[in-house]
Amino acid sequence: MIVELAKGIYWVGVVDWAIRHFHGRELSTHRGTTYNSYLLVDDKVVLVDTVSTPFQDALIENIREVVAPERINIVVANHAEVDHSGGLPAVMRHAPNATVVVSKRGVESVEGHYHKNWKFQTVQTGDKINIGKKDLVFVEAPMLHWPDSMFTYLAGDGILMPNDAFGQHYATSHRFNDEVDQEELYEEALKYYANILTPFSKLVTKKIEELLALHLPVQMIAPSHGVIWRKNPLQIVTKYQEWAAQVPERRAVILYDTMWEGTRRMAEAVGDGLAGEGIPHKLFHVAASDRNDIITEVFKSRAIIVGSPTLNNGVLPTLTPILEDLRGLKFQNKIGAAFGSYGWSGEGVKLIEEHLTRCNIRVVAPGVRAKWQPKAGDLAECKKLGRLVAAAVTTA
Repeated sequence: MIVELAKGIYWVGVVDWAIRHFHGRELSTHRGTTYNSYLLVDDKVVLVDTVSTPFQDALIENIREVVAPERINIVVANHAEVDHSGGLPAVMRHAPNATVVVSKRGVESVEGHYHKNWKFQTVQTGDKINIGKKDLVFVEAPMLHWPDSMFTYLAGDGILMPNDAFGQHYATSHRFNDEVDQEELYEEALKYYANILTPFSKLVTKKIEELLALHLPVQMIAPSHGVIWRKNPLQIVTKYQEWAAQVPERRAVILYDTMWEGTRRMAEAVGDGLAGEGIPHKLFHVAASDRNDIITEVFKSRAIIVGSPTLNNGVLPTLTPILEDLRGLKFQNKIGAAFGSYGWSGEGVKLIEEHLTRCNIRVVAPGVRAKWQPKAGDLAECKKLGRLVAAAVTTA
């Protein structure tokens, strides 16, 4: 069902209730998602972003409820990733003379995806396009989260359409932030930031400062996924500033896998040591836990404690994706430690510590190793490890 955001401004996107993994299997979407597309009807008809390819027919039908798709004069592609641009070929088949407005890097990415000789117009920060009674204003946002990314602002109505920024993977029956469960909304907004935008946090801070310096009145923030921020819309901007600062909470997360439950027992003992010092923690068996939920907890936590048995002179392969996330997401202001069991060679703990160091995660206590099944003394050392990490969390 289309929704009118303001006079002549329509949400014509689609809700994907069924999707449970995004970008292949890179990102879990427990609550589905939306693909938000916005139709602006003035002297010129403008479509800002499209939808994922499987939903292109639904997009065309939604547009048709407002105007004939053939009347579209301008299509703004804020970002070429196909969850936003997948419906672009279908739109252009109906409106072949429309101009496709992109950032300078967007020409390369859109052409690279679709190999079409469409009429492109490139824009940069501060450029305006008059569409009748109103102007579109553009703000480049490279690496938030692709080099081609940009924001589109509708002057007069004060609607910011920032594509992937300020969004959530969140399917709901309502379109606006004041109509949905606030706890769910912020859970999904934080998960979205932690798993996608964390490595670009410095750029997030810089871009928000640049955006605020333009003194554009913002009445609504309409991202390309999730709900639209209409009640106190800058609340999500404030949250992004907080998240971009990467000031973690005084808490810890324990990540482990286990073969014969020895490393699990060690993980629980580390947790006992943390709890005894008043440091809250969550414990994740990575082979049975959602990786993106883990990353969200890592983002919030000051300490990351990783445990694995040694297998083939290394760690269990189920830990590899998480360890690579720690590297790729470039978390700041984290401390860490390692533990694990072994039978023969026992390199696992050292390898984890080395990886944490490469990830700029400071190792604050010597790792604990237990040969075969941990004995009472080994578990006591694990509990001590938890206390040492707790002390580091408290004094940080």
